[in-house]
Amino acid sequence: MKKRAKNLCLLLASLMVFLVPLPILSKAEPLDDSNDRSKDQTLAPYFFIQGQDSSADHFPLKETKVSTSINGIIAETYVTQTYANEGQEAINASYVFPASTKVSVHGMTMEIGDQVITAKIKEKEEAKEEFEEAKSEGKSASLLEQQRANAFTMDVANIMPGDTIRIQLHYTELISSVDGTYQFVFPTVVGPRYLSGSAQEETDGWAAAPYLEESTAPPGSYEIEVNLSAGLPVSDITCSSHEIQVTSDQTSSHVTLANPQDYAGNRDFILDYKLTGEEINCGLMLDSSEDGGENFFMLMVQPPERYQPEEILPREYIFVLDVSGSMNGYPLDTAKELIRNLVSSLNDTDYFNLVLFADEAVTLSDRSLSATQDNIDSALDFIDRSEGGGGTELAPALRIALETPRKQDMVRSVVSITDGYISGEREIFDIVKNNLHTTNFFSFGIGTSVNRYLIEGIAKTGAGEAFVVTDSQDALKAAEQFCTYIQAPVLTDIEVSYDGFDVYQVEPALPAALFAKKPIILFGKYKGDPSGTIKITGKTGSQDYTMDIPVSEVTPMETNRGIRYLWARTRVEELTDYGTSLEIDEAVQKEVTEIGLTYSMMTDYTSFIAVTDTIRNQTGESTDVEQPLPLPSHVSNLAVGGYMAGSEPEMILLLCGMTVIMFLGLIRRRACAAKKRRTL
Repeated sequence: MKKRAKNLCLLLASLMVFLVPLPILSKAEPLDDSNDRSKDQTLAPYFFIQGQDSSADHFPLKETKVSTSINGIIAETYVTQTYANEGQEAINASYVFPASTKVSVHGMTMEIGDQVITAKIKEKEEAKEEFEEAKSEGKSASLLEQQRANAFTMDVANIMPGDTIRIQLHYTELISSVDGTYQFVFPTVVGPRYLSGSAQEETDGWAAAPYLEESTAPPGSYEIEVNLSAGLPVSDITCSSHEIQVTSDQTSSHVTLANPQDYAGNRDFILDYKLTGEEINCGLMLDSSEDGGENFFMLMVQPPERYQPEEILPREYIFVLDVSGSMNGYPLDTAKELIRNLVSSLNDTDYFNLVLFADEAVTLSDRSLSATQDNIDSALDFIDRSEGGGGTELAPALRIALETPRKQDMVRSVVSITDGYISGEREIFDIVKNNLHTTNFFSFGIGTSVNRYLIEGIAKTGAGEAFVVTDSQDALKAAEQFCTYIQAPVLTDIEVSYDGFDVYQVEPALPAALFAKKPIILFGKYKGDPSGTIKITGKTGSQDYTMDIPVSEVTPMETNRGIRYLWARTRVEELTDYGTSLEIDEAVQKEVTEIGLTYSMMTDYTSFIAVTDTIRNQTGESTDVEQPLPLPSHVSNLAVGGYMAGSEPEMILLLCGMTVIMFLGLIRRRACAAKKRRTL
C-alpha cells in the first residue's frame, strides 16, 4: 500500500513539472533584427515581435498596388510597392513576396522624390556587390532577386526618415483556358517554408522571413485591379478569393476589389472568366522585330473533344496526404473532404493506398487495397483520426509511396495533397522524374496561398495535372475534374511540323499525351518573312487527327511584344526550374545568365539593381529590418517554426492532455496487472 502511495505521489509530482510553462517563442523578448539571425535556419521561419524600445520602422512597406491588363491571352502586370520610413533613423528594408510561376519579370523602376531610376539587369553576384557598396556609401538603392520561380526578395537600402520610395515591377505571363474557363491568379503572400536536411543548405536565408501571428494583417494597404480586353465579349466573371466589383462594356471589363478595407494580401487573388461566342481555339501569334533582330511566334492548339474509350485499364492510386502543422484545421479539413471524394469515386477494379505524413509517414496498408466499400470506409476512418502537427517531410513520404509493391498490369498514379510549404522543391522534382517511367504524378494544392512552384512543378515533371483547392466547397469540384481528366487521353502521338516556315529554338518539348481539354502552347523563333504551313497531327482513340495552320495569313502585331519574354521564361523554366538535378551545371548557368541579360529578365542568376547617384545617408548609420509577412488566410500559427514551443495557453493545454493520457494509461495498466494477479 505504501509503495502504491509513493508511486502515486511521484506521478503527481511529474504532473506538476509538466504543467510548469516552458519558454514561449511567440511570447519571448523581441528577437534581434540583425542579419545574423537570418543565417540561423533553425529559427526559420519565426514570429515577428514588435520591439517597444526601437525607433526603427518595422513596417516600411506601406502600400502594394497591382494593375493587370489582359489583352487576349497575354497579361501585362505592374506591381507598385511603396516603402516609407516613419521612424527616426535610416533603415534598410528586406521583403519577401510571391508571383506566379509563369511570369517573366523584365522591368523595374525606383522613384525617390522627383527622381525616377530605371533598374539595370546584371549578373546576380555583381548586382549584390553593387547593392552592398551603395548601401555602405550611403546611397539609396533597391535590389530585386529571384529565390524560387515564384518567390522573390526586395532589398531597399538607406531609406531616410520621412522618405517615400516607390518600386514598380513589370512582368508578363500567359493566360490559357481549361474547358473554356480562363483563370488569372495573382499570389499575394509567400507561405512559411519548412526546412529539412539538404533544404537548409539550399536556401539563402529568405525562408527565414518573419511572420505575424494568424489573422493579423500588417498596417499597409493592398489594391488589385484587372482590365480584361479579349476582343470578344467577356462573361461569367467570378472571383472565389475576394469580393470584386465589375464594370463592363461589349468587349472589355474592369475588375477591382469591392472592399479595399478588407486586407487582400493574405490569399491568392483568383479571377475566372469566359469568352462569349467562339473560344480562342487554334491560333498563331507573331512578333517580328523592326530592327532586324529576332522574330518570335506563339502557337496555341486546343485538343479535340474527349472521346469515350470502351475499356479503361485498372488503375492504382496512392494518395500522399500532408498532415503537418501548416495544414492544421481548415486546410486539413478541406484535404480530408477532397480525399473522401477521390477515394469514393474509384471503380471496383481500382486499387488504392494512403500515405499520411508530417515529421514521419504512416500508411493505411503495406500494399494497395481493392476499392471495396469496406476498404474505402477504413480509409475514411484513417484520415478522420488525423490532426495537423509537425514538419513537412514530403520526400520520405513519396519514397514510401513509390516503394509500395506494385500491382501487375495496372496504371499507377501518385497523388500528392499538400499546401506545399517546404523549401526543398528540387528534391521532390528529382524523385518525380526518376520514377516517371513507371508512375504518373498529380498534385492538389490545399489552401488560399499554396506554394504553386511545388504544386505545379510536381504535375509538370510528372506529366500530370495540378489542381488548387481553396476551400471545402471546391473539394468536390476538384475531385470531379480529376476523375474526368484521368479517364482517358484525348490526344496521343502528337507531332508538330513546319513546312516552309523557318523556325528554331521551339519551347517547350511536346507532351506525350494530353489528358484534358487543355491547349498545347509552343513558343519559338523564326527567320525571314512568315510563310508556309504549321501541321499538327496525332491520334484520338483509333482515329487520326490533323490540323493545318497557314502562316502567311497571320500578321505580326506590336501588341504581341510579350511573346519574346514568354519564350525566354519557358526556356529558363526548361533549363532550371524543374531540372533533373539538384545541382545546375556551369553550361546551364551560363545559358540562363545570357538569357536574363539579353532579355532584361530576372532569373536565378540575374537580378535588377537601381542606385541613386547622390549620397543620401551622410553618417552611414542605418538599421536593418525585415518586413514581417501575414500568415496566409486559414493557416494557423503551427506553420511557423518553434510554435510548438509556442502559444502559452495552447502549450499548457497540450501538456495537460498528454499528462492525463499518460496518467490514465498507467492506471489502466496497473488495473490490468492487478486483475491478472487475482486471476492467477
